[in-house]
Amino acid sequence: MDSAADILTNTPEGLYCPAGGFHIDPVRPVPKALITHGHADHARAGHGAVLATAQTLDIMAIRYGEDFTGSRQIADGATTVGDTRVTFHPAGHVLGSAQIAVEQGGRRAVVSGDYSRVPSPACAPYEPVPCEIFVTEATFGLPVFRHPDPMKEISKLLVSVQSFPERCHLVGVYALGKAQRVIMLLRLAGWDGPIYIHGALARLCEYHVSQGVALGDLRAATVERGGKADFAGAIILGPPSAFASTWAQRFPDPVICFASGWMQVRARARQRGVELPLIISDHVDWPDLTRTIAELDPEETWVTHGREDAVIRWCEMNGRAARPLRLVGYEDEVES
Repeated sequence: MDSAADILTNTPEGLYCPAGGFHIDPVRPVPKALITHGHADHARAGHGAVLATAQTLDIMAIRYGEDFTGSRQIADGATTVGDTRVTFHPAGHVLGSAQIAVEQGGRRAVVSGDYSRVPSPACAPYEPVPCEIFVTEATFGLPVFRHPDPMKEISKLLVSVQSFPERCHLVGVYALGKAQRVIMLLRLAGWDGPIYIHGALARLCEYHVSQGVALGDLRAATVERGGKADFAGAIILGPPSAFASTWAQRFPDPVICFASGWMQVRARARQRGVELPLIISDHVDWPDLTRTIAELDPEETWVTHGREDAVIRWCEMNGRAARPLRLVGYEDEVES
């Protein structure tokens, strides 16, 4: 019987499966790529062929154009790739996100991509997949990161809106996942009025609606001359990069907000000029990360994308085999 550690190997392009002849979330163009989700640090254009969920393929086409790959294949049930059996399982991160399970010789490795154990109204929930090798992110892989209930964070936003009716609230959100999650959380919290969005969020919001994610009344966040007063008391969502542009200056005395797990770090909030930090994350925090490893109980844990050393140390202290991958990646979604 093959060792589970033989299923995947680390290469300059990223994780590679020799028996299947494919890479998972490669950092540069390769002949065949399996993609966990549509964020730019995992899904890149230019591969010869891409296997991913239907929603991830659609999202890549929206972001990169219809010719983002030579050929595409929808992950639907078990797929034979070379000498391996591949299945995709929900990761709970963003719409279409999946963990990729690779089986060879009766052994299984699971590449989780980015994942979250906190249910999101904008995507399918995380599904635990038993395995011998578990590849986990460590974006928030330090004991200090313990994310609060996202509904409590949304309540903070709504209280601020009520307290400052003469001002608008500009909320920084990434275009894929965070924008739609914040919108859905606002709807669940009872905000049934219009939510204004920057043009950079429009196409992906429209796609979510086409996939059955009800976002309610969304309107373009455009200001004509003399129209500032129209946005008093409004909630406006935009990519963080837009807050440094003239776009953000068009609104009436805005309260600057940012929805991110990194808002737990006060220095980051101050650096961005954030008046109201909202700790809302699409990644596992420390308790959920370590709980996942304990529940899956793999023979070995491979750690990447973040605070690898702390997770490796936790595994060692709990008698678990683990190693860092040091893959090239980012701590969060990259704005395109």
